[in-house]
Amino acid sequence: MDSNFHIFQLDLLMPIDYPKKILAADIYDLVRVTPLDETPKLSSRIENRVVLKREDLQSVFSFKLRGAYNCIRLLSEAQKKAGVVAASAGNHAQGVALASRHLGIKATIVMPRTTPSIKVDAVRALGSKVILHGDTYDEASAHAHNLIEQKGLTYIHPFDHPDVIAGQGTIAVEILQQLTGDIDAIFVAVGGGGLCAGVASYIKHIRPEIRIVAVEPADAACLKLALDTGRRGRLSHVGLFADGVAVAQIGAKTFPVLKQFVDEVVTVSTDEICAAIKDIYEDTRSIVEPAGALSVAGIKSYIARTGAKSKTFVGINCGANMNFDRLRYISERTEIGEKREAVFAVTIPEKAGSFRKFCRTLGKRSITEFNYRYKDSGAAHIYVGVQIATEKDREVLVTELRTAGYPLLDLTDDELAKNHIRHMVGGHSAKVGEELIYRFEFPERPGALMAFLSTLGSKWNISMFHYRNHGAAFGRVMLGIQATKSERKEVGESLGSLNYEYWEETDNPAIQLFLG
Repeated sequence: MDSNFHIFQLDLLMPIDYPKKILAADIYDLVRVTPLDETPKLSSRIENRVVLKREDLQSVFSFKLRGAYNCIRLLSEAQKKAGVVAASAGNHAQGVALASRHLGIKATIVMPRTTPSIKVDAVRALGSKVILHGDTYDEASAHAHNLIEQKGLTYIHPFDHPDVIAGQGTIAVEILQQLTGDIDAIFVAVGGGGLCAGVASYIKHIRPEIRIVAVEPADAACLKLALDTGRRGRLSHVGLFADGVAVAQIGAKTFPVLKQFVDEVVTVSTDEICAAIKDIYEDTRSIVEPAGALSVAGIKSYIARTGAKSKTFVGINCGANMNFDRLRYISERTEIGEKREAVFAVTIPEKAGSFRKFCRTLGKRSITEFNYRYKDSGAAHIYVGVQIATEKDREVLVTELRTAGYPLLDLTDDELAKNHIRHMVGGHSAKVGEELIYRFEFPERPGALMAFLSTLGSKWNISMFHYRNHGAAFGRVMLGIQATKSERKEVGESLGSLNYEYWEETDNPAIQLFLG
């Protein structure tokens, strides 16, 4: 690769030598050089060496301090005097707040109302003014830009600014200094792309043989969309679980860099992210946030797909700002994400001794969950979780149960079953009549459930409702409406006006077994 390559900043048409800017980023009076830690348990289990860049150990528990500080320190004196403003779901906000306090600059941070309280409180504790506005980053960003026009503040972008990109790229310098041997690939979480652009531009300049693998949640894959289509498309829906990377569109300045230097994109599920959080905890005793675990989830997915063995992979633990309440949800999903639990709906005879016989069929496998309520004297439908060793073991278990004469549905990948039905087994009603079932996701904040119900209105009677607050940035609802299938279009139009992502689940087999 030409050591004098340039990447062009599209809006200014000026060449930007990112490796040079990265090496010139004088940030270490505030930023820590974080360690690169081995993961003996994870590495042994997946038969590849995995080392973690511990950005969760920064003073603000995220890499975002690097880019924010580098950008703010390079402002003109007039800009510093006027003050800065940023929009952020939390990690960038803390970086801007700490950097501003360090430099004696006034900072205003606009945060979505869905931001976890641990991040909001941390920003306030660092002395910045916090404004909660909107449900998404885009809404918060729009308000921040209004403040620029009103008060003359300087906007510190969370990812789409050359100085921010260069600050994040200092991580790559440290990785190559700390690990001088072979590195087969570096896995980097992507939201707007600032971290990945900085790391990729430097790594490919110094060690072009190292693969750069971008990792995104499957429900927030804006880089994958852009690479697949060749343009910066906007996602119509952004999953909120990994709130630190919940971005609808890749950055205008980051995309040309990523397009040139990222070797591939890996997308991972919520369950895989939850499993990666546990993997990191078991080796480091650190609990990272969902975005912080993306790199490890990506490494595991990459190895499962490629069959890689005896390679050296670097994952960047990019953040650890998470509400403690979210751990209950993560714990529920971890075993499935690790492929260590299978969830089934199994039909057994409604008679004494049936459950004992069923357990005997499972052999030495442990039951992790069992839900059941008597309905009639015919067949019993049970919701059961079973501990498994591998994905192959799950397939073997399904075959064994069916061979033993047990009708079953494999619900391991059924979102409705895992989020709602497991808490509602036994809720049959013979008086409901015709019913349409829907599953919703909406941004979580105080009063969100009431707002949801108020918007829904009273045209149709609600026949079933399940909601559980997971202490996260999102709420999940399962809703039954007394309506006929001929009214499906009218109901859909009404629900669409709520502007929440939803899925119809009327024909979901688990509904028919447990709640129909």
